[in-house]
Amino acid sequence: MAMGSRGNRGDRNTMSEINVTPLVDVMLVLLVIFMITAPMMQQGVQVNLPKAETKALNPQEETVVVSVEKSGRIFIDKSEVVPGDLGQRLSAMFANRSKKEVFLKADKDVPYGDVVRTMAEIKAAGIERLGMVTEPAQKK
Repeated sequence: MAMGSRGNRGDRNTMSEINVTPLVDVMLVLLVIFMITAPMMQQGVQVNLPKAETKALNPQEETVVVSVEKSGRIFIDKSEVVPGDLGQRLSAMFANRSKKEVFLKADKDVPYGDVVRTMAEIKAAGIERLGMVTEPAQKK
């Protein structure tokens, strides 16, 4: 009996320290991963934006295409729009439509800032969906 009681209470001390070695190992691995991937995320990759492999769209309603030429001129379908008048014209066109969707077709040499400004005008007009039109990529 003396052995049994000694085994239950006796000389055993519980360890109250946390073993941090596995935690440090995991943190070092994560640090190395982030150190390797962070420069890749900042530099970017050279791509030709106007070309992409996508499926052709099947329009259900009459589609509206906003085009931006290389010179900066903006068109709704085939009619030219005065600069700054795009949002107002689109708001009037989509006032009675349930599906507010526009496709943006911009020349690949148009400055990115001009395309973004055009997109902002389209969104400000209340257009819910904005699609980008691209050319099919050439298969090698």
